[in-house]
Amino acid sequence: MYIAMNRFRIAPGREEDFLEVWRNRDSHLNEVPGFKQFKMLQGESQEDHTVFISHSVWESEEAFRDWTKSDAFRKAHANAKAPEGIYLGPPKFEGYDVVL
Repeated sequence: MYIAMNRFRIAPGREEDFLEVWRNRDSHLNEVPGFKQFKMLQGESQEDHTVFISHSVWESEEAFRDWTKSDAFRKAHANAKAPEGIYLGPPKFEGYDVVL
């Protein structure tokens, strides 16, 4: 199994705006071979930002990489633009093989 995560730094007071973008987007993940699960995690708010982490579980790293090259990926990201001022920089990707 493979875990893919993106860490987002969100401007104070814009947390609900960020979540609304994710609630309203069609990810197309359920039609992707190898996709298992998606969760959005919220960390404790700091003075200058709140961290959110998109957490997806895949059968393998290959399944995840194949998705990033697929039509489903392009469709999911085509209308994913958030209103200005929500993100404090680009997301940081982290990928992990499940070993236990």
